[in-house]
Amino acid sequence: MEKVINFIDKDVIKIITGMRRCGKSYLFKLIIQELKKRGVNESDILLVDLELPKYNYIKTREELDEIVLKFMDTHDNNVYLLFDEIQNVADWEISINSYYKLGTTDIYITGSNSKLMSKEFATLLTGRYISIEMYPFSFNEFLEYKKELNDSPFIINDLNSDLENYFEEYRQYGGIPLTISSQIDKELVLNGIYSSIILNDIVERYEIRNIGLFKRVVKFIIENTGNLISANSIYNYLKQKKLKITKQTVYNYLEYLENAYIISKATKEDLIGKKEIIGSEKFYLLDTGFYKSQLEEKQQNIGHILENIVFIELKRQGYKVTVGNINNFEVDFVCRKNSQKMYIQVSYLLDNEEIVEREFGPLLKIKDNYPKYVLSMDKILQPQNGIKHMNLIDFLRNFDHNEL
Repeated sequence: MEKVINFIDKDVIKIITGMRRCGKSYLFKLIIQELKKRGVNESDILLVDLELPKYNYIKTREELDEIVLKFMDTHDNNVYLLFDEIQNVADWEISINSYYKLGTTDIYITGSNSKLMSKEFATLLTGRYISIEMYPFSFNEFLEYKKELNDSPFIINDLNSDLENYFEEYRQYGGIPLTISSQIDKELVLNGIYSSIILNDIVERYEIRNIGLFKRVVKFIIENTGNLISANSIYNYLKQKKLKITKQTVYNYLEYLENAYIISKATKEDLIGKKEIIGSEKFYLLDTGFYKSQLEEKQQNIGHILENIVFIELKRQGYKVTVGNINNFEVDFVCRKNSQKMYIQVSYLLDNEEIVEREFGPLLKIKDNYPKYVLSMDKILQPQNGIKHMNLIDFLRNFDHNEL
């Protein structure tokens, strides 16, 4: 909301994107509340939710124009136009551009597709839009929401503090508001959200015929979170399983999953040569709850899930994140934002010398003076040679507040 408020009544289109059920529609309610607080009449606000029965018949821009122009004809003053899940309308960008050019509109758009900004639209509106990405709740937002719900931890381990029990719930079930508030079967809720994204935002949208093969690719990616993989390695894996697929199809599937905000990618870079290493990347889920809903307990790697939580938090905070390589040693995250830079290693527990060496060793090879962190669930910390060792929960709690 802070980001949006800065642009209310400014001459730019506000585009809000993010995964299905992460709270975009609720953000619209907050925007409308803010407009009313500023003295805007409700009659000057048009909210078109393209997934509600009233408007879900709208599939073309001509049908959208009919609703919007009829509304604008009854107003001589400025109007506020809010379009929820705009990607459901073909050629929507042509209409949005025309409403914008009228000069009497303040426009807000949401969508569950990262490719919402088509090349054509971006060209039409160079410098005339701002794009805001929404994510499922951070751990701090999760805690605030649990407090509002007056909710005790869903998972209780008597050996843990309340904060640790809350984190265990967050790790297992993720940060989608509907999952957090569910008191019954959280896994069932996650399955429903996951299925609706896979079916509505990918299979139907891209007309995938071999659904079984597509699901096999997705499962491979989820099982290999935190591992360096590529379209080529996925292709070779499927080939070994005697499954027919082309490399181009694998590339397409990966793009569809990113577009629908199921996964996010971190490319690999050589920290000495300062260049990207092509064909080697890590994929992370936008919500860690999907691990629980899609993998059996024995398939889940806690260290990789913790790595996933940190990756999404970095993205949420606006960092550009890559995987570092230095003399064939891996640095989990190289993080850049404006002129800031930091290096992060994530591990479950530093419970033997081999793990300590694995996590601190690559960071010791980096000779610049930017901050370096090793994050783990340890309660007893062992920093060394200027490298900070932080409890992962403390890192997440303080990261929002810039107190690191």
